[in-house]
Amino acid sequence: MTTRDIPGCFIGGADSAGTGARHMVVNPATGEPVAEVALATATEVETAVASARAAQPEWAKATPAERAGVLFKLAALVEERADELVADEVAQTGKPKRLAAEFDIPGSADNIAFFAGAARLLEGKASGEYSGGHTSSIRREPVGVVGAITPWNYPLQMAVWKTAPALAAGCAVVIKPSELTPLTTLRLAALAVEAGLPRGVLNVVVGAGAEAGDALSGHQGVDAVTFTGSTAVGRTVMARAAARGARVQLELGGKAPFVVFEDADLEAAIHGAVAGALINSGQDCTAAARAIVAESVYEDFIAGVAELMEKVVQGDPLDEGVDIGPQISFAHRDRVAGIVARAKAAGARVAAGGCAPDLPGAFYRPTLLADVAEDSEAYRAEIFGPVLVARAHTGEDDAIRQANDTEYGLAASVWTRDVYRAQRASREIRAGCVWINDHIPIVSEMPHGGFGASGFGKDLSAYSLEEYLAVKHVMSEITGEPKKEWHRTIFRLR
Repeated sequence: MTTRDIPGCFIGGADSAGTGARHMVVNPATGEPVAEVALATATEVETAVASARAAQPEWAKATPAERAGVLFKLAALVEERADELVADEVAQTGKPKRLAAEFDIPGSADNIAFFAGAARLLEGKASGEYSGGHTSSIRREPVGVVGAITPWNYPLQMAVWKTAPALAAGCAVVIKPSELTPLTTLRLAALAVEAGLPRGVLNVVVGAGAEAGDALSGHQGVDAVTFTGSTAVGRTVMARAAARGARVQLELGGKAPFVVFEDADLEAAIHGAVAGALINSGQDCTAAARAIVAESVYEDFIAGVAELMEKVVQGDPLDEGVDIGPQISFAHRDRVAGIVARAKAAGARVAAGGCAPDLPGAFYRPTLLADVAEDSEAYRAEIFGPVLVARAHTGEDDAIRQANDTEYGLAASVWTRDVYRAQRASREIRAGCVWINDHIPIVSEMPHGGFGASGFGKDLSAYSLEEYLAVKHVMSEITGEPKKEWHRTIFRLR
């Protein structure tokens, strides 16, 4: 395979090389290098932020219709260049071509098109005379320059989730994708310029978190920071941004409960559990992670999930018959394996998987751990791999208690035929999204974001535009009278 030499930056509308160390982008399905990149350092971050600050004022003055026009063109270009984007996404992540072609790329194009429309539908309080002698109105203005830091699990989609609403709002963006998976983010920025986005409005710096990420989140010229990644890193990003008073939006880890009641459609729950746990090889913060199942159907659920997991196909991601890909790296695969091994040693039952398959890449078999202890690492920590852990519950109160017994609160699902129980559970479970009789569907029109250690603020939907807009109150005196009644509270009227 030919290794491509790619720039580490896209600044001011053009490719540029980073001045940092050389880094190899590796396909985790094969272990083979696919690209070599010169990483960005604080020097390139400085240049990128300066480029964004110079370009942002004019972009902010563009009408919503003008911004929408650029975004609609970008969505069309993403669709037109889908084959190139799929190839890059598969090469850098190892995810199956089917997932990239049917989920990642079309989902990204839809997100961009959604925000193209949302740019023209900003809402606010009605103008009016709230004090009698003045007319008040609300302006929604872009916050300025946004620093975006995105993870490796959905490189293109996460880049779009961060950049599309910010661009729609009139902000300029400096985005730092993971150095493990930079290819599609760089391609997205080039397509944006092709779509008519002014040069400098969207800049990319590919660098390590400790270098480029810290420089970006702590930069005085960045008005808002949006981050998706682990809770630990997110707290570091927040601290650096908060130290200078910058706005922050965080989408962090998860340990989603998958609550099954005794009256659930068990076949649907079994299929939902396997799909929800294994999407993107389990490398998804909303993935089904903790199956909390009614005692009366627990063993049937375990048997059904284990049987279906054993049928899932791993292998060459370019093979249309392959269902799930590898972990992002051998180091991450070994971390997942270590958690499973410790759970087994502590008494968990390995109902399916529990080991790496005989394949050349960083694969780990779909795994079901039954009877895990409630205080165990496997139950409490975010594994971020193809591992579902399961426990029984004794009734509705116990199920809700277990579902909420976590520091995370990103997503959850409830499986029942009882509409009243479903509504009670959706109210009581502390999570930013609660699915009923399904797990994982995400749409552009609805918000995504969590509670607690899963972060705050929203991606997707019109709600996410609020992360990139500042509300300004404008009050106009309308009487023309030089002497105002309220002046008497300061000095006597004469």
